[in-house]
Amino acid sequence: MQHAIVIAMPALTLPSRLTLATLAAAFFAASGLTHAQTLAPTPPMGWNSWDSYGLTVTEDQFRANTKALADQLKPAGYQYAVVDEGWYLANPNAANKPETLDYRLDANGRYQPAVNRFASASGDTGFSALASATHAQGLKFGIHIIRGVPKKAVSANLPVANSSFHAADLADTTDTCPWNPDNFGVKDTPAGQAWYDALFAQYAAWGVDYVKVDCIASHPYKAAEIHMIHRAIEKTGRPIALSLSPGPAPLEQHEELAANAQLWRISNDVWDVWKGDGPPAPDAFPQPVSAQFAVIAAWNPYVKPGAWPDADMLPLGKLEPTPGWGSPRATRLTYDEQESLVTLWAISRSPLFFGGNLTELDDFTRTLLTNPDLIAVDQTAVASHQLQRTGNLVLWEADLPSNGHAFALFNLGDTPAVTSPFTSIGGAAANFHVRNVWAAKEIGSVGDVKPLPIPPHGCVFFILKP
Repeated sequence: MQHAIVIAMPALTLPSRLTLATLAAAFFAASGLTHAQTLAPTPPMGWNSWDSYGLTVTEDQFRANTKALADQLKPAGYQYAVVDEGWYLANPNAANKPETLDYRLDANGRYQPAVNRFASASGDTGFSALASATHAQGLKFGIHIIRGVPKKAVSANLPVANSSFHAADLADTTDTCPWNPDNFGVKDTPAGQAWYDALFAQYAAWGVDYVKVDCIASHPYKAAEIHMIHRAIEKTGRPIALSLSPGPAPLEQHEELAANAQLWRISNDVWDVWKGDGPPAPDAFPQPVSAQFAVIAAWNPYVKPGAWPDADMLPLGKLEPTPGWGSPRATRLTYDEQESLVTLWAISRSPLFFGGNLTELDDFTRTLLTNPDLIAVDQTAVASHQLQRTGNLVLWEADLPSNGHAFALFNLGDTPAVTSPFTSIGGAAANFHVRNVWAAKEIGSVGDVKPLPIPPHGCVFFILKP
């Protein structure tokens, strides 16, 4: 299995006039790689706290999950550990009464981790200690933020760090997130850029490697703030991957998204629901897994190194103790549905972020997430696309290194189907060796593959090598 490219730079003593950003730009130019490609040469993989902890994750819970991530999933390529929404709230369980929420801010209006939940963040150290502990396990550290400036900072008109501006100079008080009460939007002005510069300078100082910015890719789409955040990250000189959320991001903005972020959500939140109650809708919540097939196929032409349309987290395993949606539970997806979900994500080259509780990881879920063929397809495929969709049958193909291929045939219907994924390929593949991924079985040549029963909502997944 190939792994993500890691480029190490020797320690250098720099003249004071050279900033980190200047050095980074020179390095990218000399290497022939773009900044985005070095940040995310392959689809990012990791764990995010939202599906299991919602707003409530604590430092102890996060550390326990990062240990499990390092021990059980890192060998397969998972590397990011992300603290999702609300880490600055002392009382996240009061979210249904937003007027009572207790926010922690610094003197410059920037959110700080709530110390009753993140003890190592006392004083002005922020997430530095937690990021260092994550890095010590060979992992990368990420956080979630809501775009904009805290309303509390605006009401107090706090100064913006390293600038002559104040929060009231940059806040657009007519712009609020429709589903989150924390912030006002930021004006596209020098004051607004100074705010984001100060925000990301702090994250870089903490050692953050990944920032998921919410209420920006959809509900509504905020192009100006995306550009300001991108510029702010570049100024830090730190390789911080940028994820934009939620979806559906506008398909017509694929070039702008790819120029400014490494991954962006292409649908609303995906949870452990196979099929919705009504016809598929772009604003469905939650987005059913079966509806992702059409969305992923539409975005697939724009997948490339450094720019990854994101099909959302994997709501598998134990979604507890306080999931971001619904009651504590084991995933409601059947084994067949889970195999279809991860197969579709992998063959379409989506990022893979597990959402279940890693401290309760069961054998089936671990095997599913770490299947070496699955990971190899997601991380090393050089192209992929939906070959055809006929009724409830959907066929995908991916091109692999050394003239290999992956094929996945999905049955979206509620009754079994019997068919072969190779009926439409023809004689060109006759000399390929075939492996059935989920059956963990070597078959022989393509001609030896007989029509197979595909269970409802299930799939068959093959690797072909010359």
